[in-house]
Amino acid sequence: MKKYIKDQIKKSFETKQAIYENIDLIDKIEEVSKLCVALYRVDKKTILAGNGGSAADAQHIAAELVGRYGFDRPSIPSLALTTDTSCLTAIGNDYGYDNVFSRQLEGMGQEGDLFIGISTSGNSKNIINAFLSAKKKGITTVALVGRDGGEMAKMADIALVVPSDSTPRIQESHILIGHIICDIIEKEIFGEGVN
Repeated sequence: MKKYIKDQIKKSFETKQAIYENIDLIDKIEEVSKLCVALYRVDKKTILAGNGGSAADAQHIAAELVGRYGFDRPSIPSLALTTDTSCLTAIGNDYGYDNVFSRQLEGMGQEGDLFIGISTSGNSKNIINAFLSAKKKGITTVALVGRDGGEMAKMADIALVVPSDSTPRIQESHILIGHIICDIIEKEIFGEGVN
């Protein structure tokens, strides 16, 4: 069993090594971070959504921004569209599950906001529909995905594609990327910036 555990840890290292060596992905993470800093400086917000583990990731990242990440500072507006069970069940019942995020974006998203759709496959229909709603409202879209990026990578303004086919490794890397973005936002706006 110890060998199996060590093998899983090694696979996580290898995925992160592949991210570390992917200059295009590093550049895109930097681009998303700079976009977030810019939108927060003009009183806009980030909005996130995903399904299953990716829903938890959306909530986790939003919580780091609204609460705090590395140090005490004023709250930053961020919203996970996965948390309101009344909205989710009403929209799912009346409009279908494929519209649970797009309908919320129609109501709460504003031009200049940024929407991050999270999916390991990149093919979540409800995120794809949310991208369509976001584009109609002038909301920048970011796909946080894995594998080949799926349909979401093709639709998004920026696609952050984790170079892995393993759902656990992709999800671990999504949180790493989310944490890096939160850290940069916090330091650029309230700290001494990053080099």
